[in-house]
Amino acid sequence: MKNISSTKIKICGITNMEDAQAAADFGADALGFIFYKQSKRYIDPEVAKRIISALPPFLAKVGVFVNQDLDEISEIKEMTGIQVAQLHGDETAEFASLLPLEVIKAIRVKDKSDLDRVAQYSGQAILFDTYSDIEYGGTGKSFDWEILKTKPISGDIILSGGLNPDNVLEAIKIVKPYAVDVSSGVEIAPGKKDHKKIKKFIEAIKNGH
Repeated sequence: MKNISSTKIKICGITNMEDAQAAADFGADALGFIFYKQSKRYIDPEVAKRIISALPPFLAKVGVFVNQDLDEISEIKEMTGIQVAQLHGDETAEFASLLPLEVIKAIRVKDKSDLDRVAQYSGQAILFDTYSDIEYGGTGKSFDWEILKTKPISGDIILSGGLNPDNVLEAIKIVKPYAVDVSSGVEIAPGKKDHKKIKKFIEAIKNGH
């Protein structure tokens, strides 16, 4: 069985230097910057550039996009220095293959039929998030993690959706993901992180209890 403490940790929805630095200092493996303007956690690429340039090189920098075109994503990559594109909309596998970045494809889960979409993104990391009619991610709600055990899934699994310091260990035990992704579960308000919660979230995983 996979060791819980080896699970990678991504803190998403970073909007300011203080939160980015806190997440890095506490031991996050990746930070997520949302470039979808309708998001409550949107960050201007110029601001993201300044933050990313000050971060340790070993920390993965992920840009989150929703149904944005190839040129826009490429421009933001060049401007900011992100290394990974997380596609959180209805992007096709063909579109993902054209990007000049590593790709994480988000699948929003309502029921087990949503797992049928995974196969088309073979070879890419898959992030499972909670389905919502009104927003792409950052809902603060979890889905039934047992759904992910109903079908074999190849590739790296990243678990998201309603995770927080109190439920993340249970989630890891059920799903055994490569990584977990948290945003609202470590926030004071959308786009403003609670540093104590970030520390508690990361320590729960690193300590395995």
